[in-house]
Amino acid sequence: MTGLTLRRGVLALMMFAMPLAAPLIGIVGAGPAVAQAVASIAVEGNRRVEAETIRSYFKAGPNGTLDAGQVDDGLKALIETGLFQDVKINRQGGRLVVTVVENAVIGRVAFEGNKKLKDEQLSAEVQSKPRGTFSRPMVQSDASRIAEIYRRSGRYDVRVTPEIIEQPNNRVDLIFTIEEGVKTTVKSVTFIGNNAFSAARLRDIIKTHETNWLSFLGGNDVYDPDRVEADRDLIRRFYLKHGYADVQVVAALTEYDPEQKGFLVSFKIDEGQQYRVASVDFQSSIAALDAKSLRSLSRVDAGSLYNVEQVEKSVEEMQIEASRRGFAFAVVRPRGDRNFEAHTVSIVFTVDEGPRTYIERITVRGNTRTRDYVIRREFDISEGDAYNRALVDRAERRLKNLDFFKSVKITTEPGSSSDRVVLIVDLEEKSTGDFSVSGGYSTSDGALAEVSISERNFLGRGLYAKASVSYGQYSRGVSLSFVEPYLLDYRVALGLDVYYKQQLANSYTSYGVTTIGFSPRLGFQLREDLSLQLRYSLYRQQISLPSYYQNCNNNSANSLLAFNPTPAYIANVLGGKDPTNSTSSGYYGWGCYADGESTLPVRKELSDGAALTSAIGYTLSYNTLDNNKNPTDGLLIDWKQDLAGVGGDVSYLKTAVDAKYFTPLVSEIVGVIHLQGGILNKVGDKDLRMLDHFQMGANLVRGFAANGIGPRDITYVNFGATGDSLGGTKYWGASAELQMPFWFLPKEVGLKGAVYADAGSLWGYQGPTSWAQTGEVNSAACKCGLQYDDSKVVRTSVGVGLIWASPFGPLRFDYAVPLTKGKYDVVQEFKFGGGTSF
Repeated sequence: MTGLTLRRGVLALMMFAMPLAAPLIGIVGAGPAVAQAVASIAVEGNRRVEAETIRSYFKAGPNGTLDAGQVDDGLKALIETGLFQDVKINRQGGRLVVTVVENAVIGRVAFEGNKKLKDEQLSAEVQSKPRGTFSRPMVQSDASRIAEIYRRSGRYDVRVTPEIIEQPNNRVDLIFTIEEGVKTTVKSVTFIGNNAFSAARLRDIIKTHETNWLSFLGGNDVYDPDRVEADRDLIRRFYLKHGYADVQVVAALTEYDPEQKGFLVSFKIDEGQQYRVASVDFQSSIAALDAKSLRSLSRVDAGSLYNVEQVEKSVEEMQIEASRRGFAFAVVRPRGDRNFEAHTVSIVFTVDEGPRTYIERITVRGNTRTRDYVIRREFDISEGDAYNRALVDRAERRLKNLDFFKSVKITTEPGSSSDRVVLIVDLEEKSTGDFSVSGGYSTSDGALAEVSISERNFLGRGLYAKASVSYGQYSRGVSLSFVEPYLLDYRVALGLDVYYKQQLANSYTSYGVTTIGFSPRLGFQLREDLSLQLRYSLYRQQISLPSYYQNCNNNSANSLLAFNPTPAYIANVLGGKDPTNSTSSGYYGWGCYADGESTLPVRKELSDGAALTSAIGYTLSYNTLDNNKNPTDGLLIDWKQDLAGVGGDVSYLKTAVDAKYFTPLVSEIVGVIHLQGGILNKVGDKDLRMLDHFQMGANLVRGFAANGIGPRDITYVNFGATGDSLGGTKYWGASAELQMPFWFLPKEVGLKGAVYADAGSLWGYQGPTSWAQTGEVNSAACKCGLQYDDSKVVRTSVGVGLIWASPFGPLRFDYAVPLTKGKYDVVQEFKFGGGTSF
């Protein structure tokens, strides 16, 4: 009985369902046999979207029929437009009825609860826009996107809740309510398996930093999984650079600690053994190209530590050189054969004929501000040239060095044929303008403030422009600078500096100097590590001096100046009597030196008036530093020469050399050797001015005041004071320094200590020593000429320093004690200098 009842129920259900399914049989059928003619397509429910637009999604066959597949395709296409909340299709006789429910229109998009990110930043990230179509999947995607942005800034507790407020006329307001949560930082960074390098040294390599009391000044203590992954590669590259060819950074482990409310990051490292280069060989499968002729381009030598960076640079330079010789498709590949017992690597550079592939097109994407030609000129290849990966890599490196872009990536895509490729240059631009207000103080220049504005990519043309105004206690000035890095589309930089400087009298000099001038220059990058700068300088210099520093008058008949004799005149001509008091029998004392008197060369050059200097010069620089701002390895040599006398009032030849060598020692201690020297030669008949001499102090040997070393006026030393520094025509200096971090402090603090020993000397004054001025009579009798000390004493000192890469700018404190010095040198044991930018 029960089975019969069940069968009757199923039959009744089937009979009930068949009438409902009948209208759709012609639509959902599987093949064209069930296609039916459609007389018309009716659209219902549409408000904003035209009916004809909806009909266009249903493509009828040649006989006006629609099969199930065509209807299904139209249905999917309508849904994919995102314009409809619901779409239903029904057949009524020969008519197809499409019923739609349109999505609402967004009236406004608002954000509530956001304090760390501005509305403008969030609006740029979400896809839901005012006057756009409302879509629930899109809203959920936007909420996830906002949460991801907050997580990138270290706020993993963020919650984003979208709220939809319905308005009349099928409109809605969309509000994202944000609970930002607290900042999620990295509480610790540890390393497992590191034996060759300390954890502190490895922390210097990576970008992820532990949070500390100075973390608010940066953002690298915020947990970022992409940054942690990038740190793995930085660690691996660091080990490969130092000979560990088998190194593996096995994992970067991250764990959230709810008690510390932060992430614990651990890098697991398998160092392997350190390798040295056993031999370097060259092979070529191209008969016309002798591989051994490329040996001079190799940066790898037998016996040196294996360094993957030097290998890569060698490959790049060899491949570029082969291309220059006409082997455009030559490919240089390095092969390293390890000797696991001896821990050596035998390197073989193999030159083979690569695939004959040409560049069909170079496509640049993402440059909204920078002109296309600014990017393309960094390539040594163009459309139609042979594809050369080394030249592409060089172009990518050059683009990164421009500092115009957050990211640069060059990839290839297949071209129109098998021997063609398309280069895709993907860029993300960044701000290139700077406005800064800076201030500082030094023991030599006093307090100083500067306002400057600069642009590294002026007008998107790759030009550099800067204007600055400085005002200080003893120094003031205005300067304008401009650089065109590609003069006439050649890799030659044209620069122009226009400046006005005023150096006031201070405790080290009795006089002030005002300089106004300009200097055009040309820069040539001869090699990656060698550059040449040619320059022309035209400037006008004028000495200023307070009246009481120039009030000596030994001529009582001179009506222009009050009779105010020098002590030498009083002692040697007047017999020590007061010339203004005939009854006086005592010495007149200091005479005009009672209130101080500037040195003779200063007064002479003041009397001569402003001098115009016209000079040509050059600087040849060799730079292999690993980091120009904070070097730990490499060599920097500057050789400079300037020839004055190309017109103007001054003539001389000035030569100077400066060399700094940095090398890592042990336990993150960096050794620095600094050598410098210079010579000033007279050219032609014009005498050398005092202002053209080298002036040295703590810049040569620390522990001495500014202009505290070398020849000095001692004309009135017997009266208890020394005169101005005269400068010298020759100098040399040598310094040895050890720089070391404070291991107990976080890296972000930026503190380093230094111990050093300096030695040097300055001598050879060749400026004015006598002057027949209007107020001087009986010069020989009164011995009124310049008396000065010009000993060749070697000055030496030892000291300690504190170097702080502070958030307020670079600061340095030095305390040095002179061991040997000249009799009249001026000592200044403590020196401080630094500044800030905000």
